[in-house]
Amino acid sequence: MKLIETAIPDLFIVEPKVFEDSRGYFFENFSQKVFVENGIDISFVQDNESKSTKGVLRGLHYQLAPYAQAKLVRVISGCILDVVVDIRQGSPTFGKYFTLELSGENKLQLFIPKGFAHGFSVLSDEVIVNYKCDNFYQPEAERGILYNDPELRIDWKIDLEQAIVSAKDKVNPTFSKAEMNFIYGKQ
Repeated sequence: MKLIETAIPDLFIVEPKVFEDSRGYFFENFSQKVFVENGIDISFVQDNESKSTKGVLRGLHYQLAPYAQAKLVRVISGCILDVVVDIRQGSPTFGKYFTLELSGENKLQLFIPKGFAHGFSVLSDEVIVNYKCDNFYQPEAERGILYNDPELRIDWKIDLEQAIVSAKDKVNPTFSKAEMNFIYGKQ
């Protein structure tokens, strides 16, 4: 397993070492040892899984501190465009976003530290997404940013006019009006 730095501090692509043969494949999807060796001391406490169809857009979601969640996101089957936005005030990449296609085929994962809004769009006919969290879900701390925020201008790689978006995600505030309490370097 290899952790690959991105242009956004603390955000890593996780590339597992996959062993394939005529029987199928095997890989470690998480190794605490590898994470610690890369300066990430984390304990995951909750695993979530979602199933969605093509054109679904989920996000952008986060929880306010002290209930913020770091996540390790992977796709079991299908393909998504995973999207994160740096919402850590004082970060050199505050307000910037990063995208990565995650699929059952490429087996890449994205480690998202606390202080990021997260969402994804479904690019395949169907997808199953699994993600580990280092903190429990707290409904009162849940917040979001409007997926089609004109300031962020995220390219979700789907037709937003046809996107399947929850009623809750359609009324999230824009980036400039969203409540955020993350300070870069203090997590």
